[in-house]
Amino acid sequence: MLTRPAPPADRTVAYGPHPDQVLDLRAPAAVDGGASRPLVIVVHGGFWRAEYDRTHTGPLAAALAALGYPVAQIEYRRTGSPGGGWPGTLDDALDAVRAAPAAAAALLPRFRADAPVLLLGHSAGGQLALWCAARAPELVAGVLALAPVADLDRAYRDDLDDGAVAALLGGGPQEFPERYAATDPVALTPIPVRTVVVHGLRDEQVPPAMSRSYVAAARAADADVQLIELPECEHFGLIDPLSPSWSTVVTALQSMHDDR
Repeated sequence: MLTRPAPPADRTVAYGPHPDQVLDLRAPAAVDGGASRPLVIVVHGGFWRAEYDRTHTGPLAAALAALGYPVAQIEYRRTGSPGGGWPGTLDDALDAVRAAPAAAAALLPRFRADAPVLLLGHSAGGQLALWCAARAPELVAGVLALAPVADLDRAYRDDLDDGAVAALLGGGPQEFPERYAATDPVALTPIPVRTVVVHGLRDEQVPPAMSRSYVAAARAADADVQLIELPECEHFGLIDPLSPSWSTVVTALQSMHDDR
C-alpha cells in the first residue's frame, strides 16, 4: 500500500504557504440514479512522520471516487519536517478540513460548499479526524476512523512506532498534560457527530484494544459510536481497495450518509 500507484488527482489546491499544506481533489464518477454523495476527506496516517505522505492513500481515494464520492486527500506538516509536530500538524489538519469544501465546490459545480462532510482517517490520521470533528463538529456529518490512534496517553506508554506520540506533542503526558488533554480523542469524548471505528484484529501497528477502550469511553459518554472488528484484517487492509476488508469499509461509509 505504501508504494502502489494510483491515478493522479484531478486538482491539487493549496490551503497554506508550506509545500505540505495542500489537498488533492478527485471528482466522483457518475453513479446509478445520479444521487449526490457527501465529500469524503481522507486523512492519511504514518504516525504523523514526514516519511509518510498522502501518496499511500491514493488507491483508496481513487476507489471512493469511482464509487461516486467526491474526495479530498489532505496533506499536512509532519514530525521531522519544518513546522510539523505541536501545534503545526494539528492546526494543518483542521485548516485543511475547513478549506476542503470550498475547494471541492470550485471543482464540482453541483457540490455545495456548506454541506457537511465525512472524515475518513487511518491510524494517526484517525486521531486527527477525531480531533477535527471535536474541534469543528458543525463541519462534519460523521467520522470513519480506521485503526485510529485513539488514546495518545496509552500510545505514549506503549511507545508506538518508537516514540511517535512524543515526537508529535513534544514529550510525555507528565511533561505536557495540557497538550494531551487538548488532542487525545479518548479525552475529548463525546464527539458530537456519528462515529464508526473499524479495526483489524491482526493489527500489529495499533493495538485493537485501543479502539475498544475508546469506544467504551465514548459510549459511556452517550456518544453515537459503533465499533466493527475484523478478525482476519491487519493494519493496512483497511485502506486497501483490493483487500477482503474493503467491502466492510465501504458499507460503513455508506451507512453514515444513508442514515442521514
